[in-house]
Amino acid sequence: MVQSEYKARQVRAKTHEVYEYDHDDEKPGKPLHLLVPGGLIALATLALIIFIGYQTWFEESLAQETGLILILILSPFYVGGVFLFSYGYELYNIPRAIRLTAIIVFVTLASVVIIAVLFLLLGNMKGGSGSSSKSKTSRKSSSRSSGSAKPSMQNRSGLGFPIFIGGGGTRVETREVTKEVVKEVPKEPMPITCPFCSRSYIPVEYKYICPSCGAATPKELIEESQMPKEELK
Repeated sequence: MVQSEYKARQVRAKTHEVYEYDHDDEKPGKPLHLLVPGGLIALATLALIIFIGYQTWFEESLAQETGLILILILSPFYVGGVFLFSYGYELYNIPRAIRLTAIIVFVTLASVVIIAVLFLLLGNMKGGSGSSSKSKTSRKSSSRSSGSAKPSMQNRSGLGFPIFIGGGGTRVETREVTKEVVKEVPKEPMPITCPFCSRSYIPVEYKYICPSCGAATPKELIEESQMPKEELK
């Protein structure tokens, strides 16, 4: 077993060492054939886990039980990908590969927990802002509806048309009321008979003086000439 000369945190020197080891035909094994696929599997699985967590706790498009089950299923694949990466990175040194795997998984787990907490906080903030905006919108709509339903000015014109003006002053509702107007037909004066000369005449046409004898028309005969025909009958 080849012992690496560099520690895991010396990334540049360690990467160069792994590359030289992989291209040295005298040394057994090809560490890049484990490092590259293991790293890709680990990254793809981690991205999928983060996406599931986002859909579960932020978007709430997945049930929490379903999201947790999917994350638990993907976790072994992530750990296996990290181990393959560490095994090639540590040049087939199993104890050091296990230790590096544990460090990477622990750091990743801590990062996922922090990200999950942030997602939960953002989700609560989003829900709170959405409910508050809905309540404000409902309050505004209710106040507008009450303002428009309650007339601020009510006038009646001479023809009996009530006018209701809305709270905003821009909406005018009118209600037309039909009023029947009865037009009185002027009474047609009736002819009378002069009590002095028996001459028949209409008093108003002769200024209430008999055209034959010149006598003034009596008051009761003037009223009789102005009465309608129906009353006379």
